[in-house]
Amino acid sequence: MNDSPTDPATSGATPPTPRWVKVSGAVALAVMVLFVVLHFTGSGMGPGMHGGH
Repeated sequence: MNDSPTDPATSGATPPTPRWVKVSGAVALAVMVLFVVLHFTGSGMGPGMHGGH
C-alpha cells in the first residue's frame, strides 16, 4: 500500500476555492443586486438623475 499523500493534480480532485475568490464573488454579486434594485426603483445613478426635467 502507498501511504504517500495524494497529489490533487493527478488524483482528479479539484483544490478548494481560495477565500479571496469567494469574497470577491460575494461583493460582485452584492453590487450587481444593488444596481438592479436601484435601477428598477428609479432611484439609481446615471445620466438621467442630473436632469432638471
